Amino acid sequence: MALPAREQVKYWGLAAAVLIVTLWFLGDVLLPFVLGGAIAYFLDPVADRLEKLGLSRAAATGLITVAGIIAFVLLLLLVIPSLVNQAMDLFDVAPTLFENLRGVLIERFPDIMDTESPLRQSLVSVGETIQSKGGELLNTLLSSAAGIINIVMLFVIVPVVAVYLLLDWDRMVARIDELLPRDHAPTIRKLAGDIDDTLASFIRGMGTVCIILGTYYAVALMIIGLQFGLVVGFVAGLVTFIPYLGALIGGALAIGLAFFQFWGDWLSIGLVAGVFVLGQVIEGNVLTPKLVGSSVGLHPVWLILALSIFGTLFGFVGILVAVPVAAAIGVIARFATDQYTSSRLYRGLSDQDQS
Repeated sequence: MALPAREQVKYWGLAAAVLIVTLWFLGDVLLPFVLGGAIAYFLDPVADRLEKLGLSRAAATGLITVAGIIAFVLLLLLVIPSLVNQAMDLFDVAPTLFENLRGVLIERFPDIMDTESPLRQSLVSVGETIQSKGGELLNTLLSSAAGIINIVMLFVIVPVVAVYLLLDWDRMVARIDELLPRDHAPTIRKLAGDIDDTLASFIRGMGTVCIILGTYYAVALMIIGLQFGLVVGFVAGLVTFIPYLGALIGGALAIGLAFFQFWGDWLSIGLVAGVFVLGQVIEGNVLTPKLVGSSVGLHPVWLILALSIFGTLFGFVGILVAVPVAAAIGVIARFATDQYTSSRLYRGLSDQDQS
């Protein structure tokens, strides 16, 4: 005999409360495991594809691990040092950039840029804040012993967790399926399948889109000669998963830097703008339709709200789990809506009246 609905709500509510409390108090400790789980989830289809080609699960995991180590070493040697240096340089020259902007505004709009003007004081303050806080943040992360230890632990624990989870992924899923309440197993499987489809489309698809676009922006801007092209490409690619925001932020930053660096060279400025226009055309017509699809079910406003709430409550770990939780809530909300629209509560006596 199944448990009464009230008892089921009590137990499921208790489980949700335990999960929230765990994230609240152990967020920093769980970070490597959340990252490792995300990497394993991202790479599981690759391992499944290699298994279909005849490799064992262990061999597929080993091949993916070797490829990941090679890619990480290349990033560590070729990309990350340049990225950090460009970020530091950008923070250092920020006051100069804002001073140049002030000069252009004084020339064009002298009435609003006098000595006591709030706009002028704001520009100077923003430039100094970026220089002091940005440089201070990077120096703290890179120079403090605790920061170094945390970074090393991430680099050590995350790959280990990802490898073990990737190796045992199918067995873990099967074991969880065995533990589902028998009365609700079909419904839970359906909901889990819908959530997985949403996450597969969004996380795997948009993750690939972010990597492709970030690489394209960085390489194209560096070929044009933009000083901080690698940083701009990294930022634009990182936030591409929020529609239009990556191109908006990256494009505004790149074009703004291009104005200061290439002032008068309108061809170079136009090329920088063209890079982002072409990137948006490729993303909208090729990458997103092919890799993500049109039925993800995560509205940009809902996604931004989830990132804001979970980031505020649980920090960086909250940002990482925001997308899966948002996808799960969206799927459950659609399921609940379907149940409601087919229930007597919604239909009332209309069906009987028609019959």
